[in-house]
This record gives sequence, structure tokens and C-alpha cells, in this order.
Amino acid sequence: MRRRQAKKHNILPDPKFKEVVVTKFVNSMMEHGKKSTSFRIFYEAMDIVGTKLENENALEIWKKALENVSPNVEVRSRRVGGATFQIPTPVRENRRQALAMKWLISYSRKRNEKTMASKLAGEVIAASKEEGAAFKKKEDMHKMAEANKAFSHFKF
Repeated sequence: MRRRQAKKHNILPDPKFKEVVVTKFVNSMMEHGKKSTSFRIFYEAMDIVGTKLENENALEIWKKALENVSPNVEVRSRRVGGATFQIPTPVRENRRQALAMKWLISYSRKRNEKTMASKLAGEVIAASKEEGAAFKKKEDMHKMAEANKAFSHFKF
């Protein structure tokens, strides 16, 4: 790389659960700089998850959903001799978490419930049960990596 590496920002934990991962999720869900609205949506979604699945901790369900959605391998394009190959590569831990968050949020936005909080709650519950669109995205990525396993010797 020609440029220097970007500095890692210190992210403060969220006020309710005291978790840094929650703040990262809220930051990636935020639109137009409205962090308080994003926090409100997340906390409402956690309340909905808590009421739908009684006697279970909503934050633990969310963490389980995030873990279920995070991919282990991904495919990257590489040109070798005029042909483009999809090469499976392992995913770094921070990218794995970022991809899982991005998929959960994007597929939550595409759901057909009324509010964003209920959409997010539905996707989190589905992902914690290993179903739903975000989990399917992870499964598709793993299938593609498995199908292109023969090209793994073209490492980056």
C-alpha cells in the first residue's frame, strides 16, 4: 500500500447495554447523522425481541444473530491470464463483524413490517434461529466459496 494505514477510532460503549459492538451496529445503521434516532430504533427493536421471546435476554439473542450471520470465507475476484476467477479467502474478524452488521441492517430495511424497529427485531429473531435473508446471504457466500475451492491456490 502506498498510503499510511488509517487510525483506529476509539468507539465508546452505548449508554444502555455498555457494549462497544452495539455502538458499532448503531453507527452503521445511522442515516444522515441521526445517531439518537438510530439508538432509539435499536433499543425499541431489542424491546420487541424481548417481548416476542420471553425469558430470554434480548442482547444475547442479538449477539447470537450477529454470530450466525457472520461469514467465515468470502470470494474475491482475481484476474489470471485473461480469465477472472472467484478465489475463496478467509475473512478477518473485524470485516466479518462489519459484513454481518451490514447484512442484518440491509435485509431488515427490505422487510415488510411497519416500523424499522419491528423490521430489525424480525430479522434479528430470524437470524438467531438460523433463518431469514441475512443468514441466507451467509450460506450463499459459503456455497460460492465451496464451489470455487479449486481456485484457492491462486492466493492474493
